[in-house]
Amino acid sequence: RPMSLRDFHAFEGHVTAAYANRGREVPEEWYEFPVFYFTNPNSIFGSDEQVPYPKYTQALDYELEIACVIGKTGRDIPAEKAEEHIFGYMIMNDWSARDVQRKEMKLLGPAKAKDFATSLGPWLVTIDELRDRATGRPGVFDLEMAARVNGVERSRGNFKDIHWSFGQIVERASADAFLLPGDVLGSGTVGTGCLLELTKGQGPWLQPGDVVELEIERLGILRNRVANKG
Repeated sequence: RPMSLRDFHAFEGHVTAAYANRGREVPEEWYEFPVFYFTNPNSIFGSDEQVPYPKYTQALDYELEIACVIGKTGRDIPAEKAEEHIFGYMIMNDWSARDVQRKEMKLLGPAKAKDFATSLGPWLVTIDELRDRATGRPGVFDLEMAARVNGVERSRGNFKDIHWSFGQIVERASADAFLLPGDVLGSGTVGTGCLLELTKGQGPWLQPGDVVELEIERLGILRNRVANKG
């Protein structure tokens, strides 16, 4: 169980597509700093666990993301020192109820649209295992990413395409705030990494019984089956 769980919005491709679906331009502020929200650290699911289908949604979606886990306490951590505080990386699925999210975002931010489930796993890979794929940007590696639903590939991207590096993500999260061992920071969705983006928000969405597999090179396959509603 994470100490805390923050999810960022760091891939420009996804952000651009999501705003285009709503007929809007990406806000200038998105390019000023990496933005995030806090989600529920008490609704964590591992690989091969069944994930609930919330009874209050008709638009369940997956999100293909990567997450880092903090291993060393820090505050006001500069981007170039971030890897000293990152224990490792793993795959993250930020499950989303899109119809609920659409309404909540008009008011404050995602809450019940997100807090029912986040999947992490299948294991935690330390930075030393990824050094040969380093890009030169703090906390960014050249790793292919893909998502499949019932064995059919729906999404593909690469970690290296992230706009805000995990160095910058850690710097932002730790600004005037402590990061503690066990804290999890998610990247946000890679470009094409969700049904919202792929279907322009129209669906079809995930259904009970669907099996979602998220795969990232070196990090394994995070697999979950969607449970029956309610």
